[in-house]
Amino acid sequence: MELIRAKPYEVSSDLLEPLLEDHPPDSLELLEAIIKAKLLTKDQATQAWSDAIGVAYIEPHTTIINREALDLIPLEIAQKVKVLPLYLFDTVLTVAMSDPTDTELVTRLSQIAKTQVTSVFSLQSEIETAISIHYQTEKGIKEALADLRSIDLGLSDDMSADRITELTENVSLIQIVNSLIYFAIRERASDIHIEPSETATKIRFRIDGILREVLTFPKKVHPAIIARLKILCSLNITESRFPQDGRFSLTLGSNRADFRLSFLPTVYGEKVVVRILASGNKRDFLELDKMLISQNILIPFRRLIQNPNGIIFVTGPTGSGKTTTLYAALQERNTSGVNIVTIEDPVELQLEGINQSQVNSHIDLSFGLLLRSILRQDPDIILVGEIRDLETAKIATEAALTGHLVFATLHTNNALQAITRLVEIGVEPHQVSPSIIGVVAQRLAARICQRCKEAYYPSTNELRKYFLDEGLTEVPFYRGRGCPDCSHTGYRGRIAFHELVLITEEMRSIIAKEGSTEDLQRAARKVGYRPLRYDGLKKVLLGLTTIEEIEQNTSFEWAY
Repeated sequence: MELIRAKPYEVSSDLLEPLLEDHPPDSLELLEAIIKAKLLTKDQATQAWSDAIGVAYIEPHTTIINREALDLIPLEIAQKVKVLPLYLFDTVLTVAMSDPTDTELVTRLSQIAKTQVTSVFSLQSEIETAISIHYQTEKGIKEALADLRSIDLGLSDDMSADRITELTENVSLIQIVNSLIYFAIRERASDIHIEPSETATKIRFRIDGILREVLTFPKKVHPAIIARLKILCSLNITESRFPQDGRFSLTLGSNRADFRLSFLPTVYGEKVVVRILASGNKRDFLELDKMLISQNILIPFRRLIQNPNGIIFVTGPTGSGKTTTLYAALQERNTSGVNIVTIEDPVELQLEGINQSQVNSHIDLSFGLLLRSILRQDPDIILVGEIRDLETAKIATEAALTGHLVFATLHTNNALQAITRLVEIGVEPHQVSPSIIGVVAQRLAARICQRCKEAYYPSTNELRKYFLDEGLTEVPFYRGRGCPDCSHTGYRGRIAFHELVLITEEMRSIIAKEGSTEDLQRAARKVGYRPLRYDGLKKVLLGLTTIEEIEQNTSFEWAY
């Protein structure tokens, strides 16, 4: 294949010949086979093909797709000719095609859409998956549920495991579960809640940090959906009395989405929460520059992560973006001259050039056991997914004191509490004092939809709730009116806000003497420490989030 053999993306003939036996030369089939066989990365292969045909490559899973564009091409036609409408700009519809040089098809699409059409290149597997996701609607799920209700599933409490397994292979049931997952991905949900009540089951999505009810369906089909999810996770489908945890993956074109599930017995049946982990677009946020971190936090944090040794904590509740921040910090230090090893539960995203390991409670492979082993792997930088117990905390502090840079997370309400938390766990203050070099606390707030954002002016009384009286003037706040892009919520996406504590010699002395959090806070303020709400209010004034979001995610402290 001359295209793929062209520099700078050469593939040797020996590796290419076996693929040529099953795929035509110079074909998209061969291109996808090369990507699947990892002879080239997807970026290299698609760039080579794009350069050859003179049409830009677009990855459907990482670009914004407008509802108004999808409405111009019916689902049946999109599925038949394998095209995906992306966005409508002025009167030009951009469509992703596996063969964007097919001018006849472009003309037909233009006639169907009744507007001018321009084509871009995407892999066929990506287009097919994106069609399944972006054409998915609440109406479609309800129709699938209606089909399932019309079938006698023969559900009973004393069904055998074989009968339940047979039931979970029902085509309608598989379609419902797949549709639900695709719909959640389309809606940018981070979690799916499937909650049984006395008469019905409720589906809620957590979108931009806010739980929103999506639909309800008769409780009759609830056990079947739970059983199907357990099959996907390879869990015990006959066990409903004890909590269970599991995970599974789905291929989305050339990317993969991972799902972590938690099953909990309730009085009305099992509730399940599906956490949607890494899908293709998360990699785009693994750079500190792209995370909209305030400069007064970003600049000292960057200096902090260049230290040769010490512990850096990132704290916050579950789902506050701690792992994303840590991944971005690791990427900043990820060079061929640095050995980086991680311990995670679970590994949320695989990073090139970083050695990642995962705890496994089923075989007693704990954070502590892995951390002891990692210290014999000649690491320069270690990431400990979470400090949970005294053993892990002591090994991490000892590693920091013996020349390693350690990144870790803790569940505390603010940055300063991470210091006292280590002492509470049982680490001696004289070990905590010299080992910690900095702590970042983080929260996520829903980001104002940029398409429908508008300014408004709060009253002076409202401003006094957040700012001191001196110098109060007319200050604009912002909110979203609501539009199709944000499902009329006023929010689309999330924004992080932070507080950073740099450990000084005065603070080390306070820690060693087991001083209070108030003493630490006074010392931290001398070197520029400001609480979470301070950074949150800056994001409000910049028009990135609303005052309501900051109010909900922070406790009261004067913003000075």
